[in-house]
Amino acid sequence: MALTPEQIDRLVTGLDDDPFATLGVHPAGAIEGKGDFTACMVMPEALSVTAQTLDGKTVGNLTQVHGDGLFFGKVAIRKRQPLRYVATFGDGGHYAMIDPYGFGPVLGPMDDHYLAQGSHGRLFDKLGAHVMTHEGVEGTHFAVWAPNARRVSVVGDFNRWDGRRGLMRRRADAGLWEIFLPEVGPGSAYKFEIIGADSVRLPLKADPYAFKSELRPSTASIVAAPLDHKWGDDRHRQHWRTTDARRQPVSIYEVHAGSWQRDDEGNFLSWDELANRLIPYVVGMGFTHIEFLPISEYPYDPSWGYQTLGLYAPTARFGDPAGFARFVDGAHRAGIGVILDWVPAHFPTDEHGLAHFDGTALYEHADPRKGFHPDWNTAIYNFGRREVSQFLVNNALFWAERYHVDGLRVDAVASMLYLDYSRKPGEWVPNDHGGRENVEAVAFLQQMNKALYGAQPGIMTIAEESTSWPGVSKPVHTGGLGFGFKWNMGFMHDTLRYLQRDPVHRAHHHDDITFGLLYAFTENFVLALSHDEVVHGKASLLHKMPGDDAQKFATLRAYYGFMWGYPGKKLLFMGQEFAQRSEWSEERPLDWDLLDHGPHLGVQRLVSDLNHLYRARPALHERDCEPEGFEWVLVDGAADSIFAWQRRAPGVRPIVIISHFTPMLRHGYRMRLPSGGRWREILNSDAADYGGSGAGNMGQVQADEEGWANITIPPFATLMLELDY
Repeated sequence: MALTPEQIDRLVTGLDDDPFATLGVHPAGAIEGKGDFTACMVMPEALSVTAQTLDGKTVGNLTQVHGDGLFFGKVAIRKRQPLRYVATFGDGGHYAMIDPYGFGPVLGPMDDHYLAQGSHGRLFDKLGAHVMTHEGVEGTHFAVWAPNARRVSVVGDFNRWDGRRGLMRRRADAGLWEIFLPEVGPGSAYKFEIIGADSVRLPLKADPYAFKSELRPSTASIVAAPLDHKWGDDRHRQHWRTTDARRQPVSIYEVHAGSWQRDDEGNFLSWDELANRLIPYVVGMGFTHIEFLPISEYPYDPSWGYQTLGLYAPTARFGDPAGFARFVDGAHRAGIGVILDWVPAHFPTDEHGLAHFDGTALYEHADPRKGFHPDWNTAIYNFGRREVSQFLVNNALFWAERYHVDGLRVDAVASMLYLDYSRKPGEWVPNDHGGRENVEAVAFLQQMNKALYGAQPGIMTIAEESTSWPGVSKPVHTGGLGFGFKWNMGFMHDTLRYLQRDPVHRAHHHDDITFGLLYAFTENFVLALSHDEVVHGKASLLHKMPGDDAQKFATLRAYYGFMWGYPGKKLLFMGQEFAQRSEWSEERPLDWDLLDHGPHLGVQRLVSDLNHLYRARPALHERDCEPEGFEWVLVDGAADSIFAWQRRAPGVRPIVIISHFTPMLRHGYRMRLPSGGRWREILNSDAADYGGSGAGNMGQVQADEEGWANITIPPFATLMLELDY
């Protein structure tokens, strides 16, 4: 084989889109098997190159055929095989490498087929960087999807970030590019150098499927060692596989891993340090789950992870991927589930990321009316493109399979569902039916939920969806989106609006509380008091409450009692369990020293007791999502700002919740309970142990045969009464 001037030019300029046709070992003549072979390789700045077999036998010296480092020559081998090249440089140094162009492909035609079809369920096993032994040699296989690229190279420390030395094999049918690089192992930094169809060299791109990334502000992907963690969480996973989460206690502690606590020098805690501190704390507080704000790799700390670029890589801020696996396993062994915030709605436009990945709008829509998000200055995924929806569906499957996460809380679902979300007339494109529904996003969400629930029994998906879109948490086969749960944004808005009013005005806004029960069972709801309610000028929950300090604490305690007695699963953002005074900031840890003060410690005790009570009493959780579990006891107590209702479940004692939101101490308040008998006071948010006045019912309330009882209701307080006989 002789090199043509055109081939030489493409190789030395790094523009060859079929490098395997020229580089490596090839028959010298027209017929392979004659025993005459040539070898070709690119090694810029080298003075000479010697070819050896892998066992060290010299088989030829290559001639420099171009001054930019192209070497070519005959080699004395009897069959085609990988060779090792030893290059000599002007300073006398030597560099040896196994020729990557002597190896066959790793991907197969079925990978091309399923990717193009939109049904590949194992892309995270195929794309990205995978350490492996291929054709008897250890190294790393790299693969990336870039269908409109003219040429793709993998570059890194191993080839001096020189795109001429990492030209990849093009799989034209699917737009995939791949190469096996011998002797490249875990810890190697890499990116993809892509030349677009217009011959423009793009900024180096991080790997969309990278399993590990550099710590910001560096942006390279890292070849990750295979995750070989020995899991010990079978008992935990089996429990959730065999139960209906709607009828289980679910109380979620929402955590920003970078600001829950810091070390003594103010640095982030590692996953192992978080495990040692956070897991015991959550167990002691009685929560059932930890939900992390996004921990996929992201470039900008103040985005809190919601502008993620490395969907497959746990952020390097807290250590390596194995550390996150140890955290999840440790949580599971302690009986705590782990939920991740997941962001498939949009992505930032940093030049090293997905934006115009191969020189075209690949992952995003080309039309900014569909592909650009005005609220966040981010790109919107093209959900109608099969390869893009597969990328996201595979990511959901990846976290559940590789890291055993218990659930995904899907961020900004409303922004996905509506084409006119945050857009004025003329700034959006109607669907094919002329409507504003994003039918492609709907199909993606349904596909994701079907795939995840089908592959991972026991998983839960939770939608942050702020509109009245029907059937968010209904099965796909009934026309729903297929989520397990939906955040109840109405509950949060209505109750906080009610409580922020002066108590004297609450009597006129009674329906702020009662209205929510008209739709409380239309979805499987999670009651969420999240990070969004305590940032950017919104004040902490404590300081949303009116009145003096004592009234703020009492009202907050009453609110928590109200929420834990209200139908729906629970979520509370970190710091609010001890009445953090300041707004949350990602720049600093929580104010843990507040627990040196009685009122804050009292709120923390109350939340712990509420969690343990909620978990221990089936009446409070088994029918969270079903109307049979709720009945009003007093719905028209507007004049007194009192609400009372019954929670129940089959075969267990009912519990009555009474919430009162004025400063009046009400002795002998006449109320008809669901039945006569003794009702034990199992919770009083105004108890002295919680920092309250201690007013109450001496542990019990006696109701006559018709259920009438005289009850002492403390100011700003919630009571829970359980039928004793």
